[in-house]
Amino acid sequence: MLNYNLNEASEVRKLQLSELDGIRADVYESARSYKERAKLFHDRYILKKESTPGIKVLFYHSRLYRFPEKLRSRWIGLYILLHVFPYGAVEIQDPDTSVKFKVNGQRLKNFGVAKS
Repeated sequence: MLNYNLNEASEVRKLQLSELDGIRADVYESARSYKERAKLFHDRYILKKESTPGIKVLFYHSRLYRFPEKLRSRWIGLYILLHVFPYGAVEIQDPDTSVKFKVNGQRLKNFGVAKS
């Protein structure tokens, strides 16, 4: 017949649980540091665009991507940039019709300085 000592078993189990908590903390720290390094690596290759109100921009027409024509440009219009919002949103205006709308700033390409 086996003789179990409950006090010894409980002490061993508590020690195992504390070691597990230490290992878990190390894993969380390792994952956090990995994510920070991956973000730094990724952010290094993002091109920062400086957009100032008043410049002329071209707009990327994404519908032409679905129906490609080799010689047709996917950049349309000549719009005037009115306002740059936080997080990349941009308000542009069509100079012909004076229609204003908001778009993602990554869909724009600088064309030149607008004449006032």
